[in-house]
Parts: sequence; C-alpha cells; structure tokens
Amino acid sequence: MKRIFILLILIIVFVIAFYLYYKEGTLPVDKSSSESKIFVIRPGENLSEIANNLANQKLIRNKVVFYLVVKRLGIERKIQAGDFRLSPSLNTHEIAKSLTHGTLDVWLTIIEGMRKEEVAQQVSQSLNIPEIEFLKYAREGYLFPDTYLIPKSATAVAVIKIFEDNFNRRFSDELREKARIKGFTVEQVVTLASLVEREARFPEDRPKVASVLLNRLENEMKLDIDATVQYALGYQSEEKSWWKQQLSLEDLALDSPYNTYKNAGLPPEPIANPGLASIQAVIGANPNSPYLYYISDKSGHLHFARNLEEHNENIRKYLK
Repeated sequence: MKRIFILLILIIVFVIAFYLYYKEGTLPVDKSSSESKIFVIRPGENLSEIANNLANQKLIRNKVVFYLVVKRLGIERKIQAGDFRLSPSLNTHEIAKSLTHGTLDVWLTIIEGMRKEEVAQQVSQSLNIPEIEFLKYAREGYLFPDTYLIPKSATAVAVIKIFEDNFNRRFSDELREKARIKGFTVEQVVTLASLVEREARFPEDRPKVASVLLNRLENEMKLDIDATVQYALGYQSEEKSWWKQQLSLEDLALDSPYNTYKNAGLPPEPIANPGLASIQAVIGANPNSPYLYYISDKSGHLHFARNLEEHNENIRKYLK
C-alpha cells in the first residue's frame, strides 16, 4: 500500500512538472516585444528542422514543446514552405498556426530544360499569374532554372526580372569573357546550351554533346537535333506534353526555322531554358573532340562516334 502511495505521489509530481514545463514552453519569448522577424521555411524542411530554426531565431522558448504543440493541433502537414512575419511576442500556439497560412512569398522551382510555356504554367499555378500575361514578356533561354522565393504580389514582369537577374548573376562576367575569347555571343551560348540541356540526360554527356554540336557547325553539317523539331511541333494534346516523344519522318520534314534536320546552323533562338552546367559545357567544350555523331540508348545514355561508320555500328548495337 505504501509503495502504491509513493508511486501515485511520483506520478502526480511528474504530471505537475510536465504541465509546468509544457506551459512555460508555450509562453512568448518576449511578450512586450514590438519586433517582427521574417522566418523562412524551405521546401522539404521537416518539423524538427523548423523547430530548431525557430529556437535559433529566438521565436520560441522550447523546441520540444513546439513539436508537441504542432502534433497536438494536428497541423504538421498544413505547415507551408515560404516566409512568414513572426514576432517574439507570439506564443507557441500562435507561432505554429501562423505557419499554416499567411506566407508572404511562394517557393517556385524551375527545372532545367523547361520551355517558356512550361515555366508559364508553373508560375500560373503558384502565383495565379495568367500564362498569356507571362508569355508576353518571357524570353526563351533566360528564365534561369533554380528555386526561388517569389513575393505573392509579384507581377509577370517582376517574376521574369527575378529569373533574368539570376541568369545574369550565374552567367558571370568570367564566363562571358571565356565565351567571347572562343568567339561566342551570349545568345549563341544560350541557344547551344538549350540544345545540350534537352539532348543530354546525364551530366557526363553534356560536354561531349556540346563538342559534337560545335564540330558539326564547324564542318557545315546540319545539327539534326530531335529536340528542335519537338520545340517547333509545340504542345501535344494526346501526350499532354510540350515535347513529343516519338518523331515521325513527317515530323522531321516539318517546315520550320527551328528544324535542324532541314536547316543548317543554329535555330533562331533557344529552345528551352538551360542550367549553368549546360552553359559551362558549351563554353568549356573540348576543341579537339573527334566526335560528330551520337545516339541515345533506351536508358538515355549517349554513345558517340567519330564517323558515319561508327555511328551506324552504334545504331546496330544500341537501337536494334
């Protein structure tokens, strides 16, 4: 009986201690504060990371209590990525609920190799900007692929400026000078890089694809790039894609300035928005590369050839 009484006392003491610990942990860090801070949640951050960041910025008293509050409220999956204006005067419950709505900005990811219409779709879905409005001002090739935090109130012009400013930062003065020394304009680099981006699925293939394109241009050979035909064909309603998967002989005969099976030289403009790796692949392409041809196998890996004989052998080995 005595042991039961002692155990009961211990349980009561524990419950009271936990209640006080929990209660103290939910209080504001500074109830009298008039300060506010911008708190950012990046895409993919888990609850523990969010709690750590809140504690590091002195917005909550206790990481464990914050975690318990979120679990008790059942809002873990409602917490948004974005940025929030928070104050140390808010209690833990208010902080937690604030993270489920009212984000000031929106995270937006542009993937390498998207054409401007695909970017417009992403922007429209995330920011409610009409695609047609975005496409009025968007320049193919200069909507730099990256992850952005965009103000909810941004206009189409403002979003495009954010993308293009990032392009101008990432395509640095050093890279521009290297391109100039090799005889390239920025427009030529971006157009070539867009072809590399669409043709090379794997990083190790990019430099070789760039070399093949440059070798073919130097030898006054047509580029014969499927992606340029796909770009010219536009949206495929049956496939619900801007990039037709299987091209027919009729497709390859399409009358378009973008069709590099019919027209020598580069297409008139980029066909997609390339990332930095493809831009670097073009500028750093090996001038002594012997390759003039390549094919893609079923896994997307490319196989390169120096002449038509080797190219036909690759076709026999990997496509038949």
